[in-house]
Amino acid sequence: MALRDTIDWARNEWGILAKGGQMSLDERVRWLRQWVPMGARTVGYGTISLTLGPLTPEHSASLWAMKQWSRACIEGLKIEAECHGGEQVPEGGFMFASNHQSLLDILVLGATLPGDFKWAAKRSLMKVPFLGWHLRLAGHVPVDRESGKRAAADVIKRFEAVLSAGKPLLVFPEGTRSEDGTVKDFKSGGFYAAVRANRPVVPVALDGAAELMSKGAVDTGSWKKGERRVVVMIGKPIAPKADGTEKARVEALRDDVRRAVVELHRQARERRSDS
Repeated sequence: MALRDTIDWARNEWGILAKGGQMSLDERVRWLRQWVPMGARTVGYGTISLTLGPLTPEHSASLWAMKQWSRACIEGLKIEAECHGGEQVPEGGFMFASNHQSLLDILVLGATLPGDFKWAAKRSLMKVPFLGWHLRLAGHVPVDRESGKRAAADVIKRFEAVLSAGKPLLVFPEGTRSEDGTVKDFKSGGFYAAVRANRPVVPVALDGAAELMSKGAVDTGSWKKGERRVVVMIGKPIAPKADGTEKARVEALRDDVRRAVVELHRQARERRSDS
């Protein structure tokens, strides 16, 4: 079952198997060069997380393995990731809200964002050997994108539990990757959790990942020096409003955070273009 889940995930997320015989020789070589080493790193760091994580306080070995896996993977893919604004990240429970450009986002954010944050990860990822096993062990939150109101309410409760426990949570409020790199409208789910737990939201924007690996791409393109830079910008925490109905407070927080992410994305793009 795990092998089938892995193949289905690869087909849906990377388009590797769907493209199949249409891949050129250069694409096949490039795919092997990029993803086989990443697979080996996933197995290696996943094993460390699974074996040592339960033996360490608060699964600190799992956190170390996740951070090292992210950094080793972007280094192996020749991605230059830089992060600005980390000094604005608060202590305790809060929600990172980031735009979503590419499959590479979680590697870049895992390598650059501070703290033991939990991901809102697609449930299908939880079935992938080593990666999914680590996600479950470390307390990341599985999300079903299209599972009805009851499932959505359960996800919001799990988000709220993470925040109330004093842990950071990372969500992609757009719900899916942007097709053109622009910031799409935000969904409200995560913001309900922030309002109910009365925790701030930290806006995050990244730029550059979409150019490296767009939706449906099988690899991150050719390795040209100077063209593999991703910039991450972290903004000031935005607290939920104290007055008004829950719905109004959620919508206000959602819209305030989206405006901040749009502005941070503009700044990230300017930093990339200036280099």
